[in-house]
Amino acid sequence: MEKRIGVIVILITDTSSVRGINDTLHAYGHLVLGRQGLPLRDKGVNVISLIVEGDTDELGALSGKLGRFPGVKAKSVLTPYQENGDGKSHGDDDGDARPAH
Repeated sequence: MEKRIGVIVILITDTSSVRGINDTLHAYGHLVLGRQGLPLRDKGVNVISLIVEGDTDELGALSGKLGRFPGVKAKSVLTPYQENGDGKSHGDDDGDARPAH
């Protein structure tokens, strides 16, 4: 299956979900290239952004599991970049990252 690079943004308004989110991220850690968390306490929201690489089934499963926690929204955007099982990549010619539809 082809690998894709993308971003998952997680918005957390219910901090009781944090442990479950961290457990889920640990289970899918092999997909995560980078992670940044930003607690916006004065606004009542915590933001986690992930840079991820994996096939669309894996990335969809991760995003879906994260979005099922109470007080959590998770959205993903994938680049057109794709890497085949043979390690060769292809994407659009201009190098722009565009949301997957």
